[in-house]
Amino acid sequence: MFILTTISDLVQISPEDFQKPSAESIEDNLNAKYANKVVQKIGLCICVYDILSASDGLIGHGTGIVNVNVECRLIVFRPFKGEIVAGRISSASEDGMRIALDFFDDIFVPSNLLFPDSTFNVQEQCWVWSNEGQEYFYDKTDWVRFRVEQEHWTDLSPVAPSLRETAAYSERKSPYSITASMMQAGLGPVQWW
Repeated sequence: MFILTTISDLVQISPEDFQKPSAESIEDNLNAKYANKVVQKIGLCICVYDILSASDGLIGHGTGIVNVNVECRLIVFRPFKGEIVAGRISSASEDGMRIALDFFDDIFVPSNLLFPDSTFNVQEQCWVWSNEGQEYFYDKTDWVRFRVEQEHWTDLSPVAPSLRETAAYSERKSPYSITASMMQAGLGPVQWW
């Protein structure tokens, strides 16, 4: 679910950060840039794990900013295909269910990847699995286990201010989302198993 990824980047340390030790200033700048952000084809960056190397700082002419080339490792959330993960049901609709983790909520389980004989109960706004004459409910906020089936990456390029009022802008997608399934023994609400 979590991986270490090595990246190289240019860090700019402003003069007000000179009072801190340089390793702390570099780490703070890297965390400000990457923490809680999605990097395309890498995943959701959580924080800096460690700094592998840093060059000598070069002071910019007239600005006082120190430029440092850094190689570091980041802790990244990116579950692999087939991995079993636990989360909570955040919402349900006729299309499927949304699952949320404490720090990530772009997980969707489409209706065709639920157990066979699962139906959507409109009145309760939840999915129900009928098995051998008994009904099992997928209640909102239940802890569930799901299997990662697919990742979806969306490039979110900047949009011109004049185009921000259009329908295409209002339908912007998440930069990183996951499609999951709950159609194997042991998957679904934890209380069932």
